[in-house]
Amino acid sequence: MGPLAGVKIVEFAGIGPAPLAAMLLADMGATVIRIDRVAATDLGVPMADQFDFTKRNRAVLKLDLKKPEAIALVLRLIDGADGLIEGFRPGVMERLGLGPDVCLRRNPKLAFGRVTGWGQEGPLAQAAGHDMNYIALTGALHAIGRAGQKPTPPLNLVGDYGGGAMYLVTGLLAAIVSARATGVGQVVDAAMVDGALSLMTPIYGMKAAGRMKGPRGHNQLDSGAYYYEVYECADGQYISIAPIEAKFHAELLRILEIDPATMPPQRDPEGWPRWKDLLAERFRTRTRDDWCRILEGTDACFAPVLSMAEAHTHPHNQARSAFIDVDGIRQPAPAPRFSVTQSAPPRPPGSVPAREALEAWGLSAADIEAAGGG
Repeated sequence: MGPLAGVKIVEFAGIGPAPLAAMLLADMGATVIRIDRVAATDLGVPMADQFDFTKRNRAVLKLDLKKPEAIALVLRLIDGADGLIEGFRPGVMERLGLGPDVCLRRNPKLAFGRVTGWGQEGPLAQAAGHDMNYIALTGALHAIGRAGQKPTPPLNLVGDYGGGAMYLVTGLLAAIVSARATGVGQVVDAAMVDGALSLMTPIYGMKAAGRMKGPRGHNQLDSGAYYYEVYECADGQYISIAPIEAKFHAELLRILEIDPATMPPQRDPEGWPRWKDLLAERFRTRTRDDWCRILEGTDACFAPVLSMAEAHTHPHNQARSAFIDVDGIRQPAPAPRFSVTQSAPPRPPGSVPAREALEAWGLSAADIEAAGGG
Protein backbone atom coordinates (compact mmCIF):
# COMPACT_ATOMS: atom_id res chain seq x y z
CA MET A 1 0.00 0.00 0.00
CA GLY A 2 1.02 3.60 -0.49
CA PRO A 3 2.29 5.55 -3.50
CA LEU A 4 5.79 4.04 -3.20
CA ALA A 5 4.63 0.40 -3.17
CA GLY A 6 7.19 -1.63 -5.09
CA VAL A 7 10.07 0.77 -4.46
CA LYS A 8 12.94 -0.94 -2.65
CA ILE A 9 15.40 0.95 -0.45
CA VAL A 10 18.51 -0.27 1.40
CA GLU A 11 19.20 1.84 4.50
CA PHE A 12 22.44 1.78 6.46
CA ALA A 13 21.80 2.44 10.15
CA GLY A 14 22.60 5.91 11.36
CA ILE A 15 21.13 8.75 13.39
CA GLY A 16 19.29 11.98 12.63
CA PRO A 17 18.27 12.55 9.03
CA ALA A 18 18.96 9.09 7.55
CA PRO A 19 16.45 7.12 9.67
CA LEU A 20 13.80 9.83 9.37
CA ALA A 21 14.20 9.80 5.59
CA ALA A 22 13.88 6.01 5.58
CA MET A 23 10.78 6.24 7.79
CA LEU A 24 9.14 8.74 5.43
CA LEU A 25 9.76 6.48 2.45
CA ALA A 26 8.54 3.41 4.32
CA ASP A 27 5.45 5.28 5.54
CA MET A 28 4.64 5.96 1.87
CA GLY A 29 4.82 2.28 1.03
CA ALA A 30 8.43 1.66 0.04
CA THR A 31 10.00 -1.60 1.17
CA VAL A 32 12.97 -0.53 3.26
CA ILE A 33 15.45 -2.89 4.83
CA ARG A 34 17.77 -1.41 7.44
CA ILE A 35 21.32 -2.77 7.65
CA ASP A 36 22.37 -2.46 11.28
CA ARG A 37 25.48 -3.33 13.20
CA VAL A 38 25.73 -6.56 15.14
CA ALA A 39 27.37 -4.89 18.14
CA ALA A 40 25.88 -1.89 19.94
CA THR A 41 27.46 1.45 19.03
CA ASP A 42 27.30 4.99 20.33
CA LEU A 43 24.74 6.41 17.91
CA GLY A 44 23.35 9.35 19.85
CA VAL A 45 21.38 9.14 23.10
CA PRO A 46 20.38 5.51 23.81
CA MET A 47 16.63 4.88 23.53
CA ALA A 48 14.58 1.71 23.47
CA ASP A 49 13.57 0.79 19.93
CA GLN A 50 9.86 0.95 20.78
CA PHE A 51 10.22 4.71 21.35
CA ASP A 52 12.48 5.36 18.36
CA PHE A 53 9.57 6.08 16.04
CA THR A 54 11.89 6.76 13.10
CA LYS A 55 12.61 3.01 12.96
CA ARG A 56 9.00 2.07 12.32
CA ASN A 57 7.70 0.28 9.23
CA ARG A 58 10.81 -1.59 8.17
CA ALA A 59 12.84 -4.72 8.70
CA VAL A 60 16.24 -4.71 10.37
CA LEU A 61 19.05 -6.98 9.24
CA LYS A 62 22.04 -7.11 11.59
CA LEU A 63 25.30 -7.73 9.75
CA ASP A 64 29.01 -7.51 10.47
CA LEU A 65 30.18 -5.51 7.47
CA LYS A 66 33.76 -6.50 8.17
CA LYS A 67 32.93 -9.98 6.90
CA PRO A 68 33.07 -10.63 3.14
CA GLU A 69 29.93 -12.78 3.22
CA ALA A 70 27.99 -9.92 4.80
CA ILE A 71 29.19 -7.49 2.13
CA ALA A 72 28.22 -10.03 -0.53
CA LEU A 73 24.64 -10.15 0.81
CA VAL A 74 24.43 -6.35 0.94
CA LEU A 75 25.59 -6.16 -2.67
CA ARG A 76 22.84 -8.59 -3.67
CA LEU A 77 20.34 -6.30 -1.98
CA ILE A 78 21.81 -3.30 -3.77
CA ASP A 79 21.56 -5.16 -7.09
CA GLY A 80 17.76 -5.18 -6.75
CA ALA A 81 17.26 -1.83 -5.00
CA ASP A 82 15.88 1.41 -6.37
CA GLY A 83 17.64 3.52 -3.76
CA LEU A 84 20.21 3.48 -0.98
CA ILE A 85 20.52 5.65 2.12
CA GLU A 86 23.75 6.15 4.05
CA GLY A 87 24.75 8.81 6.56
CA PHE A 88 28.42 8.04 7.25
CA ARG A 89 31.35 10.42 6.97
CA PRO A 90 32.72 10.72 3.44
CA GLY A 91 34.83 7.70 2.52
CA VAL A 92 33.33 5.15 4.93
CA MET A 93 31.20 3.39 2.31
CA GLU A 94 34.18 3.30 -0.06
CA ARG A 95 36.33 1.64 2.61
CA LEU A 96 33.62 -0.97 3.12
CA GLY A 97 33.67 -1.76 -0.58
CA LEU A 98 30.19 -0.28 -0.98
CA GLY A 99 30.99 3.08 -2.56
CA PRO A 100 29.03 4.59 -5.43
CA ASP A 101 31.43 3.33 -8.10
CA VAL A 102 30.97 -0.27 -6.98
CA CYS A 103 27.23 -0.04 -6.44
CA LEU A 104 26.40 1.85 -9.64
CA ARG A 105 28.53 -0.52 -11.67
CA ARG A 106 26.43 -3.41 -10.38
CA ASN A 107 23.11 -1.52 -10.50
CA PRO A 108 23.28 1.34 -13.05
CA LYS A 109 19.79 2.58 -12.10
CA LEU A 110 20.56 2.98 -8.39
CA ALA A 111 19.81 6.26 -6.59
CA PHE A 112 22.72 6.38 -4.11
CA GLY A 113 21.63 8.73 -1.32
CA ARG A 114 24.29 10.21 0.94
CA VAL A 115 23.39 12.54 3.81
CA THR A 116 26.12 14.29 5.78
CA GLY A 117 26.49 17.47 7.74
CA TRP A 118 29.10 19.27 5.65
CA GLY A 119 28.82 17.43 2.32
CA GLN A 120 31.10 15.05 0.47
CA GLU A 121 33.86 17.61 -0.09
CA GLY A 122 35.11 20.91 1.30
CA PRO A 123 37.46 21.80 4.17
CA LEU A 124 34.97 20.66 6.83
CA ALA A 125 33.85 17.44 5.12
CA GLN A 126 35.65 15.14 7.58
CA ALA A 127 34.87 17.15 10.73
CA ALA A 128 32.37 15.92 13.31
CA GLY A 129 29.31 18.05 13.87
CA HIS A 130 25.62 18.15 14.65
CA ASP A 131 22.52 20.03 13.54
CA MET A 132 23.34 23.25 15.39
CA ASN A 133 26.81 23.45 13.83
CA TYR A 134 25.45 23.08 10.31
CA ILE A 135 22.74 25.71 10.66
CA ALA A 136 25.24 28.04 12.36
CA LEU A 137 27.20 28.19 9.10
CA THR A 138 24.16 29.18 7.03
CA GLY A 139 22.98 32.28 8.90
CA ALA A 140 19.88 30.43 10.13
CA LEU A 141 20.93 30.02 13.75
CA HIS A 142 22.07 33.65 13.98
CA ALA A 143 18.63 34.79 12.80
CA ILE A 144 16.61 32.78 15.34
CA GLY A 145 16.03 34.30 18.76
CA ARG A 146 14.72 37.33 20.56
CA ALA A 147 16.19 40.80 20.78
CA GLY A 148 19.05 41.08 23.24
CA GLN A 149 19.35 37.30 23.60
CA LYS A 150 21.80 34.84 22.11
CA PRO A 151 20.68 32.68 19.15
CA THR A 152 18.16 29.98 20.07
CA PRO A 153 18.64 26.39 18.77
CA PRO A 154 15.31 25.40 17.09
CA LEU A 155 15.52 21.80 18.38
CA ASN A 156 17.19 19.85 15.55
CA LEU A 157 14.41 20.54 13.08
CA VAL A 158 16.26 22.85 10.67
CA GLY A 159 19.49 20.91 10.04
CA ASP A 160 18.83 17.23 10.67
CA TYR A 161 15.25 17.01 9.54
CA GLY A 162 14.36 20.00 7.37
CA GLY A 163 17.74 20.45 5.71
CA GLY A 164 18.77 16.79 5.86
CA ALA A 165 15.98 14.22 5.77
CA MET A 166 13.56 16.20 3.61
CA TYR A 167 16.19 17.06 1.00
CA LEU A 168 17.48 13.48 0.99
CA VAL A 169 13.96 12.16 0.34
CA THR A 170 13.36 14.76 -2.38
CA GLY A 171 16.69 13.99 -4.02
CA LEU A 172 16.23 10.22 -3.83
CA LEU A 173 12.76 10.32 -5.33
CA ALA A 174 13.94 12.67 -8.10
CA ALA A 175 16.86 10.35 -8.86
CA ILE A 176 14.57 7.30 -8.93
CA VAL A 177 12.17 9.03 -11.32
CA SER A 178 15.10 10.06 -13.52
CA ALA A 179 16.56 6.53 -13.49
CA ARG A 180 13.26 5.01 -14.52
CA ALA A 181 13.08 7.43 -17.44
CA THR A 182 16.72 7.25 -18.53
CA GLY A 183 18.13 4.03 -17.09
CA VAL A 184 20.89 6.04 -15.42
CA GLY A 185 21.29 6.19 -11.65
CA GLN A 186 23.32 8.74 -9.74
CA VAL A 187 24.64 9.91 -6.38
CA VAL A 188 22.47 12.24 -4.29
CA ASP A 189 24.70 14.40 -2.07
CA ALA A 190 22.34 15.74 0.61
CA ALA A 191 24.42 17.93 2.91
CA MET A 192 22.57 19.38 5.88
CA VAL A 193 24.45 22.65 5.51
CA ASP A 194 23.21 22.88 1.90
CA GLY A 195 19.64 21.94 2.81
CA ALA A 196 19.43 24.36 5.71
CA LEU A 197 20.80 27.12 3.48
CA SER A 198 18.21 26.22 0.83
CA LEU A 199 15.48 26.55 3.45
CA MET A 200 16.79 30.06 4.08
CA THR A 201 16.29 31.10 0.43
CA PRO A 202 13.15 33.19 1.04
CA ILE A 203 14.70 34.74 4.15
CA TYR A 204 17.78 35.77 2.18
CA GLY A 205 15.36 37.19 -0.38
CA MET A 206 13.73 39.28 2.32
CA LYS A 207 17.14 40.49 3.44
CA ALA A 208 18.09 41.45 -0.13
CA ALA A 209 14.83 43.38 -0.44
CA GLY A 210 15.56 45.33 2.72
CA ARG A 211 12.79 43.67 4.71
CA MET A 212 15.20 42.33 7.35
CA LYS A 213 17.21 45.40 8.22
CA GLY A 214 17.31 45.05 11.96
CA PRO A 215 19.34 42.74 14.18
CA ARG A 216 17.91 39.49 15.54
CA GLY A 217 14.53 39.96 17.19
CA HIS A 218 13.71 43.23 15.43
CA ASN A 219 12.18 41.93 12.21
CA GLN A 220 8.76 40.75 11.09
CA LEU A 221 9.26 36.98 11.49
CA ASP A 222 11.72 36.78 14.39
CA SER A 223 9.49 38.18 17.19
CA GLY A 224 10.23 41.80 16.35
CA ALA A 225 6.76 42.51 14.99
CA TYR A 226 3.86 42.62 17.46
CA TYR A 227 1.62 40.92 14.89
CA TYR A 228 3.85 37.83 14.61
CA GLU A 229 4.34 37.04 18.24
CA VAL A 230 3.56 34.85 21.25
CA TYR A 231 1.69 36.38 24.19
CA GLU A 232 1.16 35.22 27.76
CA CYS A 233 -2.39 34.78 29.07
CA ALA A 234 -3.90 35.20 32.52
CA ASP A 235 -3.24 31.55 33.40
CA GLY A 236 0.43 31.60 32.39
CA GLN A 237 -0.28 29.76 29.13
CA TYR A 238 0.52 31.20 25.71
CA ILE A 239 -1.17 32.03 22.43
CA SER A 240 0.23 32.89 19.00
CA ILE A 241 -0.98 35.51 16.55
CA ALA A 242 0.24 36.04 12.99
CA PRO A 243 -2.05 38.45 11.09
CA ILE A 244 0.60 39.68 8.65
CA GLU A 245 -1.82 40.68 5.90
CA ALA A 246 -3.71 43.94 6.41
CA LYS A 247 -7.17 42.33 6.20
CA PHE A 248 -6.29 39.72 8.84
CA HIS A 249 -4.69 42.40 11.00
CA ALA A 250 -7.91 44.42 10.76
CA GLU A 251 -9.92 41.37 11.81
CA LEU A 252 -7.80 40.89 14.94
CA LEU A 253 -8.23 44.52 15.91
CA ARG A 254 -11.98 44.33 15.28
CA ILE A 255 -12.33 41.34 17.60
CA LEU A 256 -10.13 42.97 20.26
CA GLU A 257 -12.03 46.23 19.87
CA ILE A 258 -8.89 48.26 19.15
CA ASP A 259 -9.20 51.35 16.98
CA PRO A 260 -6.18 51.35 14.59
CA ALA A 261 -6.43 55.14 14.29
CA THR A 262 -5.23 55.39 17.89
CA MET A 263 -2.07 53.36 17.20
CA PRO A 264 0.98 53.59 14.91
CA PRO A 265 0.73 52.08 11.39
CA GLN A 266 1.18 48.31 11.21
CA ARG A 267 4.34 48.45 9.07
CA ASP A 268 6.11 51.09 11.18
CA PRO A 269 8.76 49.28 13.26
CA GLU A 270 9.16 52.33 15.45
CA GLY A 271 5.64 51.76 16.71
CA TRP A 272 5.93 48.03 17.33
CA PRO A 273 6.98 48.32 21.00
CA ARG A 274 3.87 50.37 21.77
CA TRP A 275 1.68 47.79 20.05
CA LYS A 276 3.38 44.96 21.96
CA ASP A 277 2.72 46.61 25.29
CA LEU A 278 -0.94 47.07 24.39
CA LEU A 279 -1.46 43.49 23.17
CA ALA A 280 0.51 41.99 26.04
CA GLU A 281 -1.74 43.81 28.48
CA ARG A 282 -4.89 42.82 26.59
CA PHE A 283 -4.03 39.12 26.29
CA ARG A 284 -3.16 38.89 29.99
CA THR A 285 -6.78 39.71 30.84
CA ARG A 286 -8.09 36.26 29.87
CA THR A 287 -6.98 32.65 29.99
CA ARG A 288 -5.73 30.76 26.99
CA ASP A 289 -9.00 28.82 26.75
CA ASP A 290 -10.95 32.08 26.86
CA TRP A 291 -8.95 33.41 23.92
CA CYS A 292 -9.50 30.16 22.04
CA ARG A 293 -13.25 30.63 22.39
CA ILE A 294 -12.94 34.20 21.10
CA LEU A 295 -10.31 33.89 18.36
CA GLU A 296 -10.01 30.29 17.23
CA GLY A 297 -11.43 29.70 13.76
CA THR A 298 -11.43 33.40 12.84
CA ASP A 299 -9.26 35.13 10.24
CA ALA A 300 -7.16 36.73 12.96
CA CYS A 301 -4.46 34.08 12.37
CA PHE A 302 -4.56 32.64 15.88
CA ALA A 303 -3.62 29.38 17.59
CA PRO A 304 -2.98 28.36 21.18
CA VAL A 305 0.58 27.35 22.02
CA LEU A 306 0.19 23.70 22.99
CA SER A 307 2.72 21.54 24.75
CA MET A 308 3.67 18.13 23.36
CA ALA A 309 1.53 16.64 26.13
CA GLU A 310 -1.50 18.61 24.93
CA ALA A 311 -1.23 18.60 21.15
CA HIS A 312 -3.05 15.30 20.66
CA THR A 313 -6.08 16.58 22.55
CA HIS A 314 -6.85 19.51 20.26
CA PRO A 315 -10.08 19.00 18.28
CA HIS A 316 -8.41 19.85 14.95
CA ASN A 317 -5.64 17.29 15.45
CA GLN A 318 -8.22 14.76 16.57
CA ALA A 319 -10.46 15.41 13.56
CA ARG A 320 -7.53 14.81 11.22
CA SER A 321 -6.20 11.82 13.18
CA ALA A 322 -2.89 13.66 13.28
CA PHE A 323 -1.72 11.32 16.04
CA ILE A 324 -2.01 7.56 15.89
CA ASP A 325 -1.35 4.67 18.26
CA VAL A 326 1.23 2.19 17.04
CA ASP A 327 1.43 -0.84 19.30
CA GLY A 328 -0.17 1.22 22.06
CA ILE A 329 2.26 4.14 21.78
CA ARG A 330 1.02 7.53 20.58
CA GLN A 331 3.03 9.18 17.81
CA PRO A 332 2.62 11.48 14.78
CA ALA A 333 0.75 9.93 11.86
CA PRO A 334 2.38 9.54 8.44
CA ALA A 335 2.40 12.63 6.21
CA PRO A 336 1.55 13.73 3.60
CA ARG A 337 -1.80 12.10 2.81
CA PHE A 338 -2.87 10.62 -0.51
CA SER A 339 -6.39 10.43 -1.92
CA VAL A 340 -5.95 7.16 -3.82
CA THR A 341 -2.78 5.35 -2.74
CA GLN A 342 -3.31 5.53 1.00
CA SER A 343 -0.49 4.19 3.13
CA ALA A 344 -1.00 1.25 5.44
CA PRO A 345 -1.00 1.86 9.21
CA PRO A 346 2.61 2.01 10.46
CA ARG A 347 4.14 -1.06 12.05
CA PRO A 348 6.22 -0.60 15.20
CA PRO A 349 10.02 -0.80 15.21
CA GLY A 350 11.28 -4.36 15.19
CA SER A 351 7.96 -5.88 14.10
CA VAL A 352 8.76 -6.43 10.40
CA PRO A 353 10.60 -9.75 9.96
CA ALA A 354 13.72 -9.51 7.82
CA ARG A 355 12.55 -12.46 5.74
CA GLU A 356 9.43 -10.49 4.79
CA ALA A 357 11.48 -7.67 3.33
CA LEU A 358 13.94 -10.05 1.71
CA GLU A 359 11.11 -11.63 -0.26
CA ALA A 360 10.92 -8.41 -2.26
CA TRP A 361 14.50 -9.11 -3.36
CA GLY A 362 13.94 -12.82 -3.96
CA LEU A 363 16.20 -13.71 -1.02
CA SER A 364 15.54 -16.11 1.83
CA ALA A 365 16.35 -16.79 5.47
CA ALA A 366 19.08 -19.12 4.27
CA ASP A 367 20.77 -16.17 2.56
CA ILE A 368 20.77 -14.30 5.88
CA GLU A 369 22.27 -17.28 7.70
CA ALA A 370 24.97 -17.69 5.04
CA ALA A 371 25.95 -14.06 5.58
CA GLY A 372 26.06 -14.41 9.34
CA GLY A 373 23.16 -12.02 9.81
CA GLY A 374 20.23 -11.92 12.16
